[in-house]
Amino acid sequence: MGVVENGFHVIIQRKKRVAPALPMQDHWLPFSNLDLLLPPVDFSVFFCYRNSKQQGPSMMTTILDTLKKSLAQVLVAYYPLAGEVVMNLAGEPELACNNRGVNFIEAYSDVHLSQLHLHDPHICIENRLVPKKNDGVLCVQVTELKCGGLVVACTFDHRVADAYSANMFLMAWAETAAAILTKRELPLVVPCLRRSLLSPRRPGHYDAASYDSLYASLPPQPKGGGEGAATAKHEVDGPINRLYYITAENMELLQLRASSTGNKRSKMEAFSAFLWQILARSGSSSSSSSSSVVVGDEIITTERCKLGVVVDGRSRLQQQQDDDPSSSSIMKAYFGNVLSIPYGEATAEEMGRMSLMEAANAVHEILSIGTSREHFRGLIDWVETRRPQQFVARVYTEDPGSTAVVVSSGRGFPIKKVDFGWGKPVFGSYHFPWGGYSGYVMPMPSISRDGDWVVYIHMSRRYLQFIDADPEASHFFRPLSPDYLGLLLPHDDDPSV
Repeated sequence: MGVVENGFHVIIQRKKRVAPALPMQDHWLPFSNLDLLLPPVDFSVFFCYRNSKQQGPSMMTTILDTLKKSLAQVLVAYYPLAGEVVMNLAGEPELACNNRGVNFIEAYSDVHLSQLHLHDPHICIENRLVPKKNDGVLCVQVTELKCGGLVVACTFDHRVADAYSANMFLMAWAETAAAILTKRELPLVVPCLRRSLLSPRRPGHYDAASYDSLYASLPPQPKGGGEGAATAKHEVDGPINRLYYITAENMELLQLRASSTGNKRSKMEAFSAFLWQILARSGSSSSSSSSSVVVGDEIITTERCKLGVVVDGRSRLQQQQDDDPSSSSIMKAYFGNVLSIPYGEATAEEMGRMSLMEAANAVHEILSIGTSREHFRGLIDWVETRRPQQFVARVYTEDPGSTAVVVSSGRGFPIKKVDFGWGKPVFGSYHFPWGGYSGYVMPMPSISRDGDWVVYIHMSRRYLQFIDADPEASHFFRPLSPDYLGLLLPHDDDPSV
């Protein structure tokens, strides 16, 4: 039984809204200054589970009931996810905590888990097994597959939660569901929603030029999917989504190549440097996207290649403050956005002359911009002086003559911990087709083999074609397959199941 691409259907069987088990008084939760740096975009996460019918014919009913019951219970603590984003009188978004609930979709698909073409998630995942959120903050879809497998997917409003926050919620939801199924005591779920931890200082203190270089005014958001040149560009060379895996051995070799004696680079630094070089090579190989100048007898490509790296500020802001000693531990549980995206750029010709070690040193310099407590405190102060004007990371904005990719670390993705009580997932991934011009890359741990990485890539079609064709890149980025995930087993592919 082979891989299925477009030839399967997803039937919506039931929709309902799951509200917190304990109602609370309606109130409004302000966005922090760091929340205000996020545009109105959604991101998703999904998990694939094996055949649940092996545990009994009524198991699916039990699973759905348990998921809804546990969701209602965990939303008591994670109540922002049961609200909706509204605009206040100042023209800024804020969170209306009104107990509206979470849209919960039950679906069925006539496809086996082993048939899903996960290497191309825009074909089999997007708007099929991952729900499109039309309102609210969170939407959930649970899809039963023909083989008895299950896909649990969530779509979040990024303005309310970053990946770290989503991970907190997912682990709490899974622990609560497992406790219900096994009839054990429910775990204590306590996220921190204390926005004062990210309050601006009085008086504020920051270097305006450094933040002006990292963030730009948020452009008007297109309605109805966008029109004109942007739509045409996306149709011809639009971004698509891919999932690859990287072996532990290749990651070790890459880190070794990126390091020098007494100067060891992290795997993320080595990976980001390698990706940056691929971006430069793929850009310079395409005459349609690159500009060039003639210097003597040499043609030099002048296209600029930008690399942004997402930095989580929680560990930076955990440093104990004299006026609030408790903030050190509380920041670990903070629910919301605590992100900054420093970036660097170089021409394709400059990147082509760098060794991987030199490129990794450049990535290290980029990261050094955003890895201090003062960077995040200054960023909070900088946003305060510019409200209600909204900003977005400059690397995400369109810049003619340049290409860009943003790397966000999903190394903390808790795939092994998202066990709702019927077993660990066989696969899970983030899914973030954010719709902009910059690429987005999220490496995650593999559940199939310790030390391996799974990498989600949202990038222009021509760059992904280059990755698949380039000998070095294709050796490193290997297409995700059912065989790698261990899905080619009799109980997954037997049509009688």
